Amino acid sequence: MSIEIKVPVLPESVADATIATWHVKAGEQVSRDQNLVDIETDKVVLEVVAPEDGSIVEFLAEEGDTVLGEAVIAKFVAGAVAGQEVSKAEAEAAAPQDAASDESNDALSPSVRRLIAEHNVDASKLKGTGVGGRITKEDVEAFVKSAPAAKPAAAPAVVAPLGERSQKRVPMTRLRKTIANRLLEAKNSTAMLTTFNEVNMKPIMDIRKQYQEVFEKRHGIRLGFMSFYVKAVTEALKRFPEVNASIDGDDIVYHNYFDVSIAVSTPRGLVTPVLRDTDTMSLADIERNVRELAIKGRDGKLTVDDMTGGNFTVTNGGVFGSLMSTPILNLPQSAILGMHAIKDRPMAVNGQVEILPMMYLALSYDHRIIDGRESVGFLVAIKDFLEDPTRLLLDL
Repeated sequence: MSIEIKVPVLPESVADATIATWHVKAGEQVSRDQNLVDIETDKVVLEVVAPEDGSIVEFLAEEGDTVLGEAVIAKFVAGAVAGQEVSKAEAEAAAPQDAASDESNDALSPSVRRLIAEHNVDASKLKGTGVGGRITKEDVEAFVKSAPAAKPAAAPAVVAPLGERSQKRVPMTRLRKTIANRLLEAKNSTAMLTTFNEVNMKPIMDIRKQYQEVFEKRHGIRLGFMSFYVKAVTEALKRFPEVNASIDGDDIVYHNYFDVSIAVSTPRGLVTPVLRDTDTMSLADIERNVRELAIKGRDGKLTVDDMTGGNFTVTNGGVFGSLMSTPILNLPQSAILGMHAIKDRPMAVNGQVEILPMMYLALSYDHRIIDGRESVGFLVAIKDFLEDPTRLLLDL
């Protein structure tokens, strides 16, 4: 029985998609629900699985091709044993395709490039088992498992011969192009300004040290910094509604709910999934939801719903060691808060010098809607909440 493999129905906000990675080759036996192909959209990666046990007999779209929703991308035979039900004509038709694709084996998919970079693997030593001999994620993982001792000493992915220089041109992924366009749009269409402050993190660090074990036993998750950041932001947004608003044409839209976007670094790029109704969440709820979104982002499982909305963004470059930065707006939002690395610094306290764990805060905002008074007041409110967390509990 022949079955058409189709692109899933795309969300309303997504016009088309790109074939990212085929995980099987023509004639290869696959099981029901096994992932056949990753399809990348501007926002999420969609997986298409095998409808039955069987094999693909013909590919109608190659990696890198742009496809529309419900487009047929392959022909599938249910119950086929690898290679037995592929007709002679189909085999002959596939042969030149495979030969031609040998020339493009160097065009690695984003997920494969990420794995090669993570494990410091020499791409020239990998043998591709994908369509046309392309290298797949499974090939990289198998190579890493078979040679664990060689991992640290492996050569870089692109090795230039002695005395020569080389370069490799790799197309941007759809998500990377979308990120680039949105960043340029934010820079060119807003009057963005950044204001700074610093916060003493010792009170929160003392709370975490005192209650970490009890908190983890009670809620099954560690108490991190992000829950305090989100709580402080939510309370500050209640006091400064302009920061929680956005511009729509000639109107200012004030939101009476609190949806906070969290910047998450994933193998495909930076994404901003949304925590909804943070004013109703406890610290444990926030930690649990942040962890869930981070895992989904890492595994490429974030949905369009996870990414849609958000009135304010929190980004924590401190996890990568950033001491100071000027975050860029996440349109159509009007402000974004940047957190940074916590460093011990000598500070003057009551006329005495003390060594305190300090962190810089950076608030970038759209000056068209938020004035200096509101932006500075908002940032000071966050500083006060973080330096005296009791205020969060007493609503002070």
